[in-house]
Amino acid sequence: MSELQAIQRELTEFIRDPEHCAGPKGLESRRLDIYKGLFFNNINSFLSNGFPVCRSLFSDDDWDALVRDFMIKHQCVSPYFLKIAEEFLAYLSSQRGACEIDPPFLLELAHYEWVELALDVANEDLPPEETLPADLLAAYLGISPLAWSLAYRFPVHLISRDNRPLEPGDMPTYIVVYRNRHDSVQFLEINAVTARLLDLIGGDTPQSGETVLQRIADELGLSPDSILDFGQKILAQLFNLDILIIARP
Repeated sequence: MSELQAIQRELTEFIRDPEHCAGPKGLESRRLDIYKGLFFNNINSFLSNGFPVCRSLFSDDDWDALVRDFMIKHQCVSPYFLKIAEEFLAYLSSQRGACEIDPPFLLELAHYEWVELALDVANEDLPPEETLPADLLAAYLGISPLAWSLAYRFPVHLISRDNRPLEPGDMPTYIVVYRNRHDSVQFLEINAVTARLLDLIGGDTPQSGETVLQRIADELGLSPDSILDFGQKILAQLFNLDILIIARP
């Protein structure tokens, strides 16, 4: 390792963990403090803006300690600033460890907030707009590349500073996060049946609306006729929201 590389490593170690790393010898402490503050404040600001609900759950000191712990423990693999939110998720899932100040839903809430940013900057595009098929039961449908069907143990969309559940809900919370043709990221709470519907539509082989609904009826132990009318209305709603698109068989 060259002398320059050694100095660079000492500087980065100081910026990450100034309490335990002195920084390169011979550099004025005032200058070191400037670098320390710039890096910490930038990362802190980005995480606070990217995870506003998570931020609201912590005191200033506890949040600053969380950001500092992230800087110390996590080695980011991407040089892009927009990837910091994804790196923060990786830290929470594998390096944070048990901490008494963390709410039990922290990782799920952080993932829910990250999805909005991820879809907002996603490079995928929706196909050219098409009108709602006259016969949705015969149409072959797919899921938009900008729609994610998610399931959480906690009701993450309801969590706030004043609403902090201590235990998971009795049933999973199902949410579709999607970006529509107006490039607006939206959230739609769905039930388990609709989540299963989207799971089937998102399979490798395109299927008609009728085929998917018949599969749902079989799984529920119902006659197809009992759900075809209602199911067609759900498909139409999802199509009009830009969650479903036309697929080619």
